[in-house]
Amino acid sequence: MKNIIIDTNFFVSAIRFKIDIFSELQRICNFKYTVCIVDGIIDELEKLAGTGKPKDKIAARISLELINKKKIKITKTSSKNKRVKNIDLLILNLIKKGNFIVATQDKELKREIRKKGVPIIVLRQKKYLKLII
Repeated sequence: MKNIIIDTNFFVSAIRFKIDIFSELQRICNFKYTVCIVDGIIDELEKLAGTGKPKDKIAARISLELINKKKIKITKTSSKNKRVKNIDLLILNLIKKGNFIVATQDKELKREIRKKGVPIIVLRQKKYLKLII
């Protein structure tokens, strides 16, 4: 079973473009998978819901609701300092340990993930998701 880690910007972008992440994941993944996030993403979304741009605030709130509603697995990390770059590092360290796919729109993170040979899921044409192996 694969674990799909969803990054903060992926949640926000998909919601802003009205893409149903979960039905799209079913469409592109012909294997068993679990959707998960790292715990620092909750903090990022809460901060964005309070201080972001109006559209981002709404998308962040909806993302938090989706995480609760869909009972997305939250992977606990030992990091107390959860700045954006540290979350990217946590994701990069986590994918070393197992069978992961990362859903992200972050260019820098995508580049690092591809160097490690890990598949990624990206948003295409503001309409659908694509799995890049």
